[in-house]
Amino acid sequence: MTATTSRELPHPDLSEVELPAVLFALSDPARLDLVRALGAEGQLTVAQCQATGGDVPKSTFSHHLKTLREAGLIRNEPSGRQRTVTLRRAEVDERFPGLLDAVLGEVFLPG
Repeated sequence: MTATTSRELPHPDLSEVELPAVLFALSDPARLDLVRALGAEGQLTVAQCQATGGDVPKSTFSHHLKTLREAGLIRNEPSGRQRTVTLRRAEVDERFPGLLDAVLGEVFLPG
């Protein structure tokens, strides 16, 4: 008998995500930088067997991705031997209007 593991990760329905969970996920500077990078780049491809680069250990990077995913901010989906991470921009904007604009520095004040 062989054990099979699902590579699909659960992603919350944003209608069930509360603002404090999102704000907690964004409270860590590394996670905030990751969300900003995803906002600028659109997506990130992560190889499961490679280091993430920089000075962040792979386990810490994985924890950051999990926290952001569980807060409904990102999708982390299998793509061959890698995972594709994307920002759930449209869904988050619908649930929390203006939040990502503020986080990504895209708020323009009239003046």
